[in-house]
Amino acid sequence: MRQDSLSRIDRRALAAVAVQFFVNGALPASFVPRLPEIRDQVDISIAGIGLLISIAGLTGVIGSAVVGPAVARLGTRRVMLGSGVVISVSLAVIGVAETPAVLLIGFMGMMAFDVMVDVPMNMQASWISARRHTPVMNRLHGLWSMGTLVGGVTSTAIAAVGVSLTTHLIAAAIVLLSVLWFVGSNLLRTDEFHERSADSGTAKRRMSPVLILFALAGLFGLTLEYTASDWAAFRLVDDFGASPGFAGLGYIAATGGMTVGRLAGDWALVRVGTYRLLLTAVGLTGFGLVIATLTPNRYLTLLGYLIAGLGTATLLPRLYDDAAKLPGMPGAGLGALTAGIRLGTLAIPVAVGALAASALSVGSAIAIVTLPSVLAFLAVVLALRGIAGVFGDS
Repeated sequence: MRQDSLSRIDRRALAAVAVQFFVNGALPASFVPRLPEIRDQVDISIAGIGLLISIAGLTGVIGSAVVGPAVARLGTRRVMLGSGVVISVSLAVIGVAETPAVLLIGFMGMMAFDVMVDVPMNMQASWISARRHTPVMNRLHGLWSMGTLVGGVTSTAIAAVGVSLTTHLIAAAIVLLSVLWFVGSNLLRTDEFHERSADSGTAKRRMSPVLILFALAGLFGLTLEYTASDWAAFRLVDDFGASPGFAGLGYIAATGGMTVGRLAGDWALVRVGTYRLLLTAVGLTGFGLVIATLTPNRYLTLLGYLIAGLGTATLLPRLYDDAAKLPGMPGAGLGALTAGIRLGTLAIPVAVGALAASALSVGSAIAIVTLPSVLAFLAVVLALRGIAGVFGDS
């Protein structure tokens, strides 16, 4: 089915989902490049902020456990919009935080409800993509990456000219919150999963090993993507003494590479095939992370983050698409995938933070966590490919 044969409702919904992908990327990107400033504002150590992020990550795991029932009861549209409001407000809370307790509240709001947007957003995207002549999931995730890039560039520029953290994040929350009106007016109002939900219990039991593998793939995939971007500023500030303006370039390099890779991902998928694209992407990720974390030059570090961003670009979008198509309870596959992702947000910050607070450099701490994860991700995805057809050429 060609794109122009989509119904008017589907075209409007595709535009709304595309905007939501962009917004979801821009929200965290508004504060991640300024994490070193946030750390100083609440007066804690790098290990302390890593611990706060990890504690907040627990709420993301809880969100992954409840998102399936919530979507089944309320529908994708209601869950997505209500959760979008909460995470926008949480961004403002992060901006005004002056104590670790208030900062933790902001982090918890972001992480608990991010998954409640993530799952229904990807479900609607997968339904619409399946009705198109060509795939669109990589490009939609590319818009998420573009949101992170725009948010990262804006955040870095604002930091460079001296705009306060509080003013910046409150303004960003207001702008991003206002976008939800357009999204809510155009999303699909009828979900497709209701037709097959009657046998969801049996299907879920039959797919339990697959769900576990999806959770592991989410964990290791998030480890690669998260540490290739969110810890870049700390790498440049703490290891090289970079200014806040320059430090944001690490985040921009990683997300810029990811944006390019995702926007070109559907084109590459058609031409080289899914399996070759997987191997190439994993290879680029490992190569880029070695350069970004182990070289003693800030400009080579930026290049490494760019390459790692290109590598990680197509890994999670394909997993999201396949997870959305699993039979059983609505959102079960995506719930498992995002549970692994949220477990990563729980474990990675405290692990990297604790290692970086020791005698190790931030780069060495990141390398210890991420480089083994490259091989672990490849092993899990190859297992999924064997039993569930994930990353298999069709």
